[in-house]
Amino acid sequence: MAEDTFEIAGVSYRSRLIVGTGKYRDFEQTRAAIDASGAEIVTVAVRRVNITSADEANLLDHLDLDRITILPNTAGCSTAEDAIRTARLARAAGVGALVKLEVIGDERTLFPDVPATIEAAGVLVEDGFTVLPYINDDPIAALRLADLGCAAVMPLAAPIGSGLGIRNPYNLKIILEQSKLPIIVDAGVGTASDVARAMELGCEAVLLNTAIAGAKDPIGMAEAMKLGVQAGRKAYLAGRIGKKLYATASSPIEGLFD
Repeated sequence: MAEDTFEIAGVSYRSRLIVGTGKYRDFEQTRAAIDASGAEIVTVAVRRVNITSADEANLLDHLDLDRITILPNTAGCSTAEDAIRTARLARAAGVGALVKLEVIGDERTLFPDVPATIEAAGVLVEDGFTVLPYINDDPIAALRLADLGCAAVMPLAAPIGSGLGIRNPYNLKIILEQSKLPIIVDAGVGTASDVARAMELGCEAVLLNTAIAGAKDPIGMAEAMKLGVQAGRKAYLAGRIGKKLYATASSPIEGLFD
């Protein structure tokens, strides 16, 4: 049986859990949580965490870069121009051309500015980046970004850091049906059941940070999220039973006395 992997821009990954690096107590806890999660892709906010200067404490010195792919993100950017500049800074620092594109349109909700995201995505794709844009659960935006040549689409489950879980599974289902790109749920999950639900819907992966870093036991929650991804993916592949209004006996009696 072939190994169940997913691909981004031709690169295969075994883990379908992508984790962030913010809000941890220190670099050691960050490393321990990443290890417990089994994640092979780790996202880092270029504007908030040092990954470019060798003269200061550098997160990358604490990560196993032989095993982990760094996914720089443009968190904190509020314009297309800022996001493009930040992505180029990360590439110039040697982090690579893979980027999570994030352009925030509202500071209170942290919802994305979708038109600015589409604008920045077009520029970055033309500039040779592998772009993974963070968007609302908007099927039309997902199609536009696919047309531009993005490598995946990352619709939110709920507002960043809210822990509310998947608020609109129906829009996610539409995105999944329409898109030929990997769909990675990003933002808003709170616990392992949220992660499992995303995978059961057919998403390729889940990206999260606060749900692990903000837990009472981040290391334990990281492991729980890993298992949630695995359980949800297995359930999706196995194929759940259909939903019915009335009961169906587990041990039917029809035919037993014929």
